[in-house]
Amino acid sequence: MNSAGNHHDRQIAIWLLFVCAAIFIMLVIGGATRLTHSGLSMMTWDPLMGWIPPLSETQWQESFEHYKQIPEFFQLNPDMDMEGYKGIFLLEYVHRVWGRLIGIFFLVPFLYFLFAGKIRKSLRPEMMTMFVLGGLQGLMGWYMVSSGFDSAYVSQYRLTAHLLFAFIIYGYILWVAMGLLFPRQESSLYDIEPLRRYAWALFGLIFITVASGGFVAGLKAGFAYNTFPLMDGQLIPDGLGMLTPWHANLFDNIVTVQFNHRTLAEILLLLVIGFWFYARRFDLRGYAQTATNALLGMGIVQLILGISTLVLVVPVWLGVAHQGGSMVLFTIALFLVHSLLQPQSNG
Repeated sequence: MNSAGNHHDRQIAIWLLFVCAAIFIMLVIGGATRLTHSGLSMMTWDPLMGWIPPLSETQWQESFEHYKQIPEFFQLNPDMDMEGYKGIFLLEYVHRVWGRLIGIFFLVPFLYFLFAGKIRKSLRPEMMTMFVLGGLQGLMGWYMVSSGFDSAYVSQYRLTAHLLFAFIIYGYILWVAMGLLFPRQESSLYDIEPLRRYAWALFGLIFITVASGGFVAGLKAGFAYNTFPLMDGQLIPDGLGMLTPWHANLFDNIVTVQFNHRTLAEILLLLVIGFWFYARRFDLRGYAQTATNALLGMGIVQLILGISTLVLVVPVWLGVAHQGGSMVLFTIALFLVHSLLQPQSNG
């Protein structure tokens, strides 16, 4: 590729990384809306006028009356006044408007790069896939919220799907950006395939652990068994597999869901530590070595955040930090996998 093509690829990569940063912020805002029960405060969403919040007391009262019709108000917030409602509404409003802004952050530069002829033809399908996935995520968000119109909480299945879809979109965009910044080279000075497979396995386990965390959030399982390392004084708590059929316990049983998330997090950290020691046999250099060290450090931090969130009974700031930490760990793991696709020197 000529130097102009390389320059364009770098510009596109920087733009995509900016979009990734916006998605990360969206995840943090989403965590705050979930923990403050703000997500159901907006019962309507006008595609054209949704940019504008209620401006008059009459509009605020009308919006509040909509909220009073759902179970969340009766069961969780029956004493809420207008000021309290405005607080949760504005947080969800920011969440939804930021989602729209991400669409603009993507679409406007995309059109510029496209019509300026800076996007290679081979890259255009990937760009279109990103745009379509972003639109589908918006629909997924509304599908999740609508499950709370007849219940005090949204469906843990839809919440987890919404969360995982955000990680998939973020990961896809990040992977394309890394490919533009660090084009894959075909050869390596020595074989590190076993280490690559190990890194891919860690990445997959992180994704599964995030999924289990989605069910913890959806079932409010973090508010139960707020001790560590034991649950209700037991290593294997009662009620672990009380539901039938057995697989229902994985998604609907608070005991099992929290136990699984704890166990996955502990196994993940042990495997990350094992990876760090195993990687030393390969004498990694550059980004691969940096990512390996960062994965170990963030793995420890994330487990500490998780334990702290649990034993302190899910304070909002810690819950948000733990959710954000999951995406940081996910990012490092994906960067590690990509860095291991580059040639390594055995010194």
